[in-house]
Amino acid sequence: MSQSMLKMYISFAGMIFLFLAIGLIYLSRNKLQGFFSVITGILAYIFMVVGGIIIFYIVFSGPTA
Repeated sequence: MSQSMLKMYISFAGMIFLFLAIGLIYLSRNKLQGFFSVITGILAYIFMVVGGIIIFYIVFSGPTA
């Protein structure tokens, strides 16, 4: 597998993490209450930070040879 394809799959993982974060934040703020709301909120923000770091790395690592 080439480096370009690997970066593409890693960026897909970052986008999936960001979409999961959106869904979990919506779920924790509007549908859940109490303990489950806190747990899903923490999980959502972890997904958001990890997804953001992945996308940041892919964008600023530049083009592949």
